[in-house]
Amino acid sequence: MATKPKPVNETTFEWEGKDRNGKLVRGEIRAGGEAMVSATLRRQGILVSKVKKRRVSGGKPIKQKDIAVFTRQLATMMRAGVPLLQSFEIVGRGSVNPQMTRLLNDIRQDVETGTSLSTALRKHPLYFDALYCNLVEAGEAAGILESLLDRLAIYQEKTMALRNKIKSALTYPIAVLSVAFVVVAVIMIFVVPAFKDVFKSFGATLPTPTLIVIAMSEFFVSYWWAIFGGIGGGLYFFFQSWKRSVKMQATMDRLLLKIPVFGDLLYKSAVARWTRTLSTMFAAGVPLVEALDSVGGASGNAVFSEATEKIQRDVSTGTALTTSMQATGIFPSMVLQMAAIGEESGSLDHMLSKSAEFYEDEVDEAVNALASLMEPFIIVVLGTIIGGIVVAMYLPIFKLGQVV
Repeated sequence: MATKPKPVNETTFEWEGKDRNGKLVRGEIRAGGEAMVSATLRRQGILVSKVKKRRVSGGKPIKQKDIAVFTRQLATMMRAGVPLLQSFEIVGRGSVNPQMTRLLNDIRQDVETGTSLSTALRKHPLYFDALYCNLVEAGEAAGILESLLDRLAIYQEKTMALRNKIKSALTYPIAVLSVAFVVVAVIMIFVVPAFKDVFKSFGATLPTPTLIVIAMSEFFVSYWWAIFGGIGGGLYFFFQSWKRSVKMQATMDRLLLKIPVFGDLLYKSAVARWTRTLSTMFAAGVPLVEALDSVGGASGNAVFSEATEKIQRDVSTGTALTTSMQATGIFPSMVLQMAAIGEESGSLDHMLSKSAEFYEDEVDEAVNALASLMEPFIIVVLGTIIGGIVVAMYLPIFKLGQVV
């Protein structure tokens, strides 16, 4: 029985040479060795002068922003008539992130060998999700890849902007409260004990607020390591379980939607992403049942993901989309009405896009309102905590002054 040949480990090589017209050309190619590079280029009529392995540098991790910028650049160049492979080469060379350059070169090498772009992208699921690949595949099948890439770029830009607004709304209060906790801990561990030594010389009974603050300070001084370790370890295990446990994610997503003020903001954000995703997929010509595969996960909330699965099952059996959405009980009436009008008029993608724009504007207004409300609220909370501690520590001094 014949043994299968071992697969050759391919490496990316940089090369320089001259083409048939004597013009200096350079590029990159994946191959099993320098000899294979030279042989491949000779068949293409290139006289090779230099071949070397590409140096692998670290670079920053590839983020969603890098993918969004790449999509926009690729769409722009293809609309301008630049061939796909040349577009990949230009974008790859223009990227400042070495990891992004390597990713694009790997995809370009696959496309050069005859692989479709969507298939090449599916080899990198960490960066290109099912929604992205499905839209590219639909564009290739319909011969409108540049148009679909443009639509995909708009989708990514709007989704990323929405996510950044939510992050900015949540980051500010968390950062301020974290700093406040550190300040209170410093006061309890270093400042209050100094006052305690002074109060011992008074020889008088201390006010109750002062005794409470001193007791808290003694607890901090004795168990500061347990407090900081417990909070740090608790947060670490909490976020790790949130990230890895599907059940935990579903529970937290339900709880987050019920939080006052913030819950409404997260709900509107999820509705906006859900409608924007379905609109983009449907407009690209992806069948509704297949489009719903990607919509639930794109909403960023397990409640909407579970609802989407139910909608998909109902739609696959012939139920109208609007009826299926209404049965879940999580969509606002405006979205249901817009979807019903879209189904009746045959412009579902347009009506869902209008719904997405409306709720994106609602998120903008909610973030602005939240920012204006959080500042005075945080000031009052911090003033009450730190001011209470300061007043409690000065009460004995005021009492001593009255006696004198």
